[in-house]
Amino acid sequence: MLGGMKVLFLGEIVSKAGIYCVKTALQDVKKRTGAQFVIANGDGATGGFGIGKSHAVYLRKLGVDCITGGDQIYYKKDIADFIDRAAHMVRAANFPPKNPGRGYRIYTVDNVSIAVLNLLGLSGFSRVHLSNPYTFLPELVERLRKEANIIILDYHASTTAEKRIMSIYADGMVSAALGTGQRVLTSDLALSERGTASITDTGRTGSLNSVAGLAAEVEIEKFLTAIPQRSRDAWDNLELQGVLLDITDSGHTAAAEYIREPVEPPEGSADEVE
Repeated sequence: MLGGMKVLFLGEIVSKAGIYCVKTALQDVKKRTGAQFVIANGDGATGGFGIGKSHAVYLRKLGVDCITGGDQIYYKKDIADFIDRAAHMVRAANFPPKNPGRGYRIYTVDNVSIAVLNLLGLSGFSRVHLSNPYTFLPELVERLRKEANIIILDYHASTTAEKRIMSIYADGMVSAALGTGQRVLTSDLALSERGTASITDTGRTGSLNSVAGLAAEVEIEKFLTAIPQRSRDAWDNLELQGVLLDITDSGHTAAAEYIREPVEPPEGSADEVE
């Protein structure tokens, strides 16, 4: 092992199929890679839109140590009351300060402290009122450095350009600047000379033969008619996606690699899957 901590970051878990992928594949991936700490974006874990309390609890039982969010973190009503008590959950730090939950958390694993920070981008999130994440970041990093050298940033944004800007801006500030929000695994995983790993989007955990993890026929119909419809789970070509980071005690990422773990679909009816 090159560094002090191996961190596995899973691309956004989408709906029941994504949770099934975590249940089926996560423990094998952890054993094979030696991952000591698992972070997953859960902004679409419940039906593709937000995350409910039961799924938040279940994902923790399945081995996810920290769940990050995005613009949909409060879509399920029961999470607003639960998230303050959920030490394994992080919502965007640039939400209004009185919002439920924490914008970052610090964990200790094998005597190594690791900070997980979540920020929301500025473009495309008209339903929420946000502080500027770029002016926010240096202040947060300065605060976190007092307790942890390893800092993982989940930057949840709706455009590739904005996530690319953040990865350049955060270079040297954090151990990794990992993009989420578009649910498409990008091919630009990189390590900088200053020891920061970056990627535009860590992809999704769930169905690849889909529209952002949801049944394509329903999503297409929405575009054709502009009539709201309830999205459905997609189950074709399941995969657990993300990145594995090898980080030194000083907080520099020494190695980074893609994780793409195919998952066999469940036998019988998908409706019977937990």
